[in-house]
Amino acid sequence: MIILGIDPGTVRVGYGVVRREGARFSHVESGLFDVRGSSLTDRLVTLSRSLDDLLGRHDFSAGGVERLYFTTNQKTAISVAQARGVIILGLGRCGVPVHEVAPTEVKASLTSNGRATKDAVARMVGYFLGMDMDGVIDDVADALAVAITVGGMRNA
Repeated sequence: MIILGIDPGTVRVGYGVVRREGARFSHVESGLFDVRGSSLTDRLVTLSRSLDDLLGRHDFSAGGVERLYFTTNQKTAISVAQARGVIILGLGRCGVPVHEVAPTEVKASLTSNGRATKDAVARMVGYFLGMDMDGVIDDVADALAVAITVGGMRNA
């Protein structure tokens, strides 16, 4: 089973691809979609193209997208929601089942603590994937955490 996890953002979007075989996870690929652009439209088009390219490289069994964590900045929340829409549409067009997971659900899944720190989550991602997380950007670590969480779901 190959699972895609995505941590949506307004300027950069983290992605993580993991393979689950039995109870074991392994790292396949991860990185950032750099979606900087002069306008929101340009950023969303760049995101869509980058996602389509990634979707063409793997046969995904499931995809996970982090739910929007609403902050006090409504403008940012709306932009992230629009990026999530592009991601969910892209996964759906390719027939990849989409699982939306809350940040607290991801934290609890990996650390048994829904209020865990980013460092604690990254350490557990490294543990599950058997990889060194030093220097891994938070957006990428979060995306890998989403993929592991979705991979651990019964209905994934």
